[in-house]
Amino acid sequence: MTRILGIDPGSQNTGFGIVDVEGSRQDHVHSGRLRIQADGLAQRLGIIFRGISELVEEWRPQEVAIERVFMSRNADSALKLGQARGAAICGVVAAGLPVAEYSPREIKLAVVGTGGADKVQVQHMVQMLLKLSDRPQADQADALAVALCHANTRASLLRVAAARGSRRGRYR
Repeated sequence: MTRILGIDPGSQNTGFGIVDVEGSRQDHVHSGRLRIQADGLAQRLGIIFRGISELVEEWRPQEVAIERVFMSRNADSALKLGQARGAAICGVVAAGLPVAEYSPREIKLAVVGTGGADKVQVQHMVQMLLKLSDRPQADQADALAVALCHANTRASLLRVAAARGSRRGRYR
């Protein structure tokens, strides 16, 4: 079993989602969002760092996946998002965990089947895939989608590696 922490970074709300993966089975473990309420950006980044560090310590994921920054129309917002993302990454790297990064389009494609899916579609598919009783809040759903994307990508890479290994064995 592998425990994956998915992170949807933000300077006001940082979503997190933890899933356990074993074979094709994906189970919801814990999810939510860090509500960042502080006056200055430095204080907000500290809250993100500490919050993610505490999640890692409490839930002990083996792998972490985070959403890549996308360029928005507002450069200031993109910079703040990048800094929030950096604080979250530092919180997991300090614990020695590997970090995988995925674009919003890759995440939506892996979870919904189309890279142009909207937030409601992502929420719905996360709820269905993880058999959640209620629709998760948007930041929480996005973080769980990041974890699911990583689980699916990881499974594909393991299948490719196994196929290559079995082909090598046949030709010896």
